[in-house]
Order: sequence, then structure tokens, then C-alpha cells
Amino acid sequence: MDNIKIDRINTLAHKQKSVGLTEEEKLEQAELRKEYIANIKASLRGHLNNISIKEKDGSITDLGKKYGGK
Repeated sequence: MDNIKIDRINTLAHKQKSVGLTEEEKLEQAELRKEYIANIKASLRGHLNNISIKEKDGSITDLGKKYGGK
């Protein structure tokens, strides 16, 4: 998600607190928030899929392959 969309989310949030939003702006805000949350989830999923754990016996378990369907 680019900074222009993030700035728009923030602008709509500030406007909502001060004067309120029109129905069209509420729909835009909802769509932008959905996209933002989807990007955060994808980023987190990517980070978690790259975690490897060293077991007590010295073997390494790749959690991305084990749980993430990598």
C-alpha cells in the first residue's frame, strides 16, 4: 500500500472525528481499511513463514514449511 492511500485513510479518520463523513466517504474508508489490513496480514504471514526453530536435538524446524504451506 502506498503512502497516498495511507494519507487518505488518515485524512478520512480526522474528518470523521471532526465533522463526520458522507456515505461515499464511509465506503471509501471501509475499502481502504480492508486493503490496509490485508497488506498487514500478508506481511505478517510472510515474516512468520520465514521463522526457523532450532530444536534441542540440534535439528532445525522450518515453520513456514511445517505450518505455512510454503
